[in-house]
Amino acid sequence: MSIILKPPQPLEWPEKMPSVFLAGSIDMGQAEAWQAHLETVFAPLEVAVLNPRRIDWDVSWKQDITNLPFVQQVQWELEAQERASLIVMYFAPHSQSPITLLELGLFAHTGKMLVCCPEGYWRKGNVDVVCQRYGIPQVSDLETLGRVALERLGRMKMPRGEDLFL
Repeated sequence: MSIILKPPQPLEWPEKMPSVFLAGSIDMGQAEAWQAHLETVFAPLEVAVLNPRRIDWDVSWKQDITNLPFVQQVQWELEAQERASLIVMYFAPHSQSPITLLELGLFAHTGKMLVCCPEGYWRKGNVDVVCQRYGIPQVSDLETLGRVALERLGRMKMPRGEDLFL
């Protein structure tokens, strides 16, 4: 059974448990809640799902380094991505997702990314070039993103060779 962690929850899960960060379109809460779909997909795995879509997000928060709740959110997301075994990234068509573009640049070199950038995303060409340059696997839709992420996580073994699937 998966563990779901969202900010501001502490990033605590069993040390040997693989983890997946759900990077991608949120657009201040305006993008579809695609993360909920992937939470369901990962539910049968023994994996920590790190979902940055904060339940109590306040759109009035000033996005400024002097605003403590905002800074804590950004720090949570950066630490979660640094610690994650796998980063799955979804660029929703018709979204802007500037932070997702930033995160793609920050973590492209890590070898732990899987990207879904469907037709219709306004900077698809940029995403395609970065993925090609850094050897980041890409899929074309959210369903395939979930399936391929499951396959990658399923190949990760627990310390004594136990499968992640229950």
